[in-house]
Amino acid sequence: MKLLIDFFPILLFFVAYKLAGIYVATTVAILAAALQLGWTWWRQRRVETMHLVTLGLLVVFGGMTLALRDPIFVMWKPTIVNWLFAAAFLASQLIGQRTLVERTMGHAVSVEPTVWRRLNLMWVVFFLVLGLTNLLVVYVASGFFAAHQALLAGSGLASVDLTSCAGQFQGELLALCTSAQASEEIWVNFKLFGMMGMTLVFVLLQAFYLARHIEDEPRPQEAD
Repeated sequence: MKLLIDFFPILLFFVAYKLAGIYVATTVAILAAALQLGWTWWRQRRVETMHLVTLGLLVVFGGMTLALRDPIFVMWKPTIVNWLFAAAFLASQLIGQRTLVERTMGHAVSVEPTVWRRLNLMWVVFFLVLGLTNLLVVYVASGFFAAHQALLAGSGLASVDLTSCAGQFQGELLALCTSAQASEEIWVNFKLFGMMGMTLVFVLLQAFYLARHIEDEPRPQEAD
C-alpha cells in the first residue's frame, strides 16, 4: 500500500500524459504530490521527507517546464531526487551512530550494525544508478534531447508543444515532431515501468539479503 502511495504522482503523471501530453501531466503530477503530502499529514500527522522533497522539486522543475514549455526540466527531476537521497544516505553513513536504513527499519528488524551499514551503502549505489539511468534514457536510449533540439532548430521556434505539432508541421518538420514525440513517450514509459521495476527488484534483493542476516531472538530455556 505504501509503495502505491509513493508512486501515486507517477501513476497520475503517466495517465495524464497519455490523455493530454506532458504539460498537463506535469501539472497533474504537482497537484498529485501536494495531495499525497496532505493525505499523509492527515492520516499520520507527520510529513515524510521523500514526499516533501518530491513536491518541492516538482514545483521547481515542473514549474520551469510549464513556464519555459520545455520538457527537459521535468525529465531531470527524477535524477535530482534520487541523487539527493543518495547524498542523504551517504551522509548518514559518515555522520552519526545510525544510518538512515537502520533508523527506518531498525524497529522491525534486528541485524548486526555492519549489515545496516552495508545495506545503507547499497541504497546509496541504487539511488545513484537510478538517477544516472534516467539521464541515459533521456539523452541516449530515447534520444529525446537530440530529437527535441533538432525540431526546435528546424522550426526556428523557442518551444514546441509535441501534443499539437503534428497538425502544425509538414514534411521534414513533421518527421522531426514524430521522432521527438516517440522519444518523449519512451522516457514517460521508463519513468513508470522502468523505475518502478528497478525499485521492486532492489527491494526484493534487499529483503533476501536481510533474511540471511536477521538475528534470531533468544528462546527461553525450558525447565527440566
